[in-house]
Amino acid sequence: MADMADMAHPVDIQGSYDDLFTAVPTALAALLDGGDAGGSAAVFVDGEPVVDVWGGFADAERTVPWQRDTIVNVFSVTKTMTALCALVLADRGELDPDAPVARYWPEFAAAGKEGVLVRHLLSHTAGLPDWEGPVAEVYDWSAATARLAATAPQWEPGTAVGYHSLTQGFLVGEVVRRITGRSPGEFFADEIAGPLGADFRMGLPAEHDHRVAATIPPPSHDEDYAASAPGAAAPTAGTVLRVRDGNSVAWRRAQIPAASGFGNARSVALVQSVMACGGSVRGVRLLSRAGCERAWEEQFSGEDRVLGMPVSWGLGYGRFGGTYGWGGWGGSLVVIEPETRMTVAYVTNQMREPADDQRGMEIVMAAYDGLKGLQAGG
Repeated sequence: MADMADMAHPVDIQGSYDDLFTAVPTALAALLDGGDAGGSAAVFVDGEPVVDVWGGFADAERTVPWQRDTIVNVFSVTKTMTALCALVLADRGELDPDAPVARYWPEFAAAGKEGVLVRHLLSHTAGLPDWEGPVAEVYDWSAATARLAATAPQWEPGTAVGYHSLTQGFLVGEVVRRITGRSPGEFFADEIAGPLGADFRMGLPAEHDHRVAATIPPPSHDEDYAASAPGAAAPTAGTVLRVRDGNSVAWRRAQIPAASGFGNARSVALVQSVMACGGSVRGVRLLSRAGCERAWEEQFSGEDRVLGMPVSWGLGYGRFGGTYGWGGWGGSLVVIEPETRMTVAYVTNQMREPADDQRGMEIVMAAYDGLKGLQAGG
């Protein structure tokens, strides 16, 4: 592995990388040169890092350097972590994706939701895409889940897809809680992040606050900025969430398993390498190969009513050809390719306008350049 200290860049990039993957740190440097505050990128192959780099600044004033252990709110990339919790339970036989949600959460059967299946929650087809309560209620697990249990679906569950930007985490998370007796953040910490040694949390304790790079709105916007786009934390209807909400202490402490995960590219890539490597990473097996592969089975394909674009969903993961993953409001992204056992993650504190934001894909394409070299050499 080369050290970034050996590379000359206008922007100081830190970390290490395999020589074949030089395009990734170069791409990150270009994003920072182009005006972004800070970010990190990681590429794991066979569960081991071939790229782990970071650079820029953790604050809008650009006075605090982005460090190795800087973490950021990755917004909807958190959904892939929550999905993994559900997949682990399914692999253990404790959760049946084809069971009615009400089997685990009886109150959920209200308002015509008797037929909503667990897989509908994971594939955004349950008909509950919008959060229509006060923002403060998302910090109160009991209140948030009770509101959703009482809500009628907007369409017949399973017949259409509409991105559940904020609600999906409460829906899947409550099923996890009913089965295990633990909050999704606790289950994730105990069963996934802990065994892997991954620096990713849903529900951030105060002792980690000093490591957080607060989200910076796009240029020409302030903290009242809200958006609706692929991976957005703000729904198209109902209550709007703003950058200032995501930067609040209440948001950090709460468990909002669709959107309030904190980590860096290294930890995101490490956790999701489990899915790239057939369920096992670094000697830690979290689920069987079959349990892993069921995540890729298409649950629904069609025009998304919320996002206004065609989507294909597996069990909690977006499907993009032979790759899987999802992005978050503000630009963070994870992409998993089981065929090559590669996982690519990019996280940033710098938002851009969603229509103009291709940063994550630029990092992914740079990783493919390295992968070609790796395969040619192998």
